[in-house]
Amino acid sequence: MALHSHIERVLWGQDQIARRVTELASEISANFGSGDSAHPPRPPPVLVGVATGAFLFLADLVRTIDLPITVDFVRAQSYGSGTLSSGAPVLSLDLKVDVKGKHVILVEDIVDTGSTLSCLISHLEAKGASSVSVCAFLDKPARRKVHFQLVGEGKFYRDYFVVGYGMDFAELYRNLPYVGVLKPEYYQ
Repeated sequence: MALHSHIERVLWGQDQIARRVTELASEISANFGSGDSAHPPRPPPVLVGVATGAFLFLADLVRTIDLPITVDFVRAQSYGSGTLSSGAPVLSLDLKVDVKGKHVILVEDIVDTGSTLSCLISHLEAKGASSVSVCAFLDKPARRKVHFQLVGEGKFYRDYFVVGYGMDFAELYRNLPYVGVLKPEYYQ
């Protein structure tokens, strides 16, 4: 299987990805940094990667954040092996880290309908998180059914089916070093 031949075109190359990760990490570092006399520093956040799609983004992001942070994962599935979200995510892996009284930043590869993240936000709030925000590499606002604030401005794109940089179709293509549009014949 010639992996790269399945890609119609590359949307974001490695340099563009690295720049975007640096921008987001800088924003998180500034928001939780040392503070000043008028604003004391906020306690370090807990970054929670939404497995498996966010694993590469999370790894790059945490290595670029200039703060002491805690990292953990949750696994929530709403796509299965299809291209459309079921709208009813299932939590199959929960946190090991106690988030009670802590700020949590959910790190996601892509925000589509928002249903999965909405369920995860409620789940983390029920565990006692003092606040929850979302940091996503990609954003599909046109498909959003549940609205919430993102850390930074997500990379917006039209309704392509994208893979690479952790994102998949049927668990394939996560290992691509870029984000590309999958040719329709490989997912239809």
